[in-house]
Amino acid sequence: MVSKKILPLAAMEKVLKKAGADRVSDKAKAALKNVVEEKAEEIASQAVKLAVHAGRKTIKAGDVRLASK
Repeated sequence: MVSKKILPLAAMEKVLKKAGADRVSDKAKAALKNVVEEKAEEIASQAVKLAVHAGRKTIKAGDVRLASK
């Protein structure tokens, strides 16, 4: 399965290292990337629905925050 490159693997490594990891495998970076992108797509989809329901085309920060709950 070839995934769309939305988030770079280097960013995933930074997140894991910031969380305390000394070393991070390539598979761990890819796994976190997949989980984060999947969750982000779910939140984005819900945020779009909220904006449309409110009669807007523009997605606002509040839509994203509400969608993430």
